[in-house]
Amino acid sequence: MTAADHRRMGFWLTTPNFQFAEMLALAGFRRVILDVEHGPFGHETLHMLIPALKGIGLEVYVKVLAPERSPIQTVLDFGADGVMIPHIQDLAHAREVTGYTKFPPTGDRSLAGGRAMGYRMQPDTWFGETDRRTKCFAMIETAGALRDAAAIAALPTVDGLFPGPTDLSLRRERGMYKRTEADWRDLETIAAAARQHGKSLVFPAWSPEERARALDDLGADFVFSGLEMLFLGMAVAGFAEALSAEA
Repeated sequence: MTAADHRRMGFWLTTPNFQFAEMLALAGFRRVILDVEHGPFGHETLHMLIPALKGIGLEVYVKVLAPERSPIQTVLDFGADGVMIPHIQDLAHAREVTGYTKFPPTGDRSLAGGRAMGYRMQPDTWFGETDRRTKCFAMIETAGALRDAAAIAALPTVDGLFPGPTDLSLRRERGMYKRTEADWRDLETIAAAARQHGKSLVFPAWSPEERARALDDLGADFVFSGLEMLFLGMAVAGFAEALSAEA
């Protein structure tokens, strides 16, 4: 991995652990994803945490609570740089839910005042500029979304695709994601769909093999490689082993 590759990696936060995020920023990481779907993030916490993370130089992406209007619009109103929308079923579903990330006429996002508008009235050009700046990643983790991946990537409300390898493997009746050739064929299908329409590919890559294949072979723009709870769990276990060796 080169230094440039290091800057293309981000961390996956499953709790609102600001001190851990500060450590990431000091170590040179530049982006985090907040797993609101599976983590303990309330509205008040997100309202404070998102600008705090941006204030220490991190790009902030949110894996939203559900593929619904309110969870998507709320985190964008709080200042998130982009959203990952889980559980997209097919093209029709993607067209509806990704529309909540862009303002009319491109999409169907509702306007909120306050932080989203810089606490002031904005000219008409602000809407298009915000649509271009705010990123929407459609998660491909169901058989229907995989089948429609190219058409989903073509949507003007979609800026990129984000595979969900484990959920996709389970829904494809392969059990746990094991990085088999069948898994990689599905991931290549998603990557090809993104390339076909000039959209970004973002990848959850936990192992050196996945990072190398995602960045070098699949053409991922960046990967999320570290999982907060796994990282901390391994650190605690290692410290406990060291203490045992001292005894």
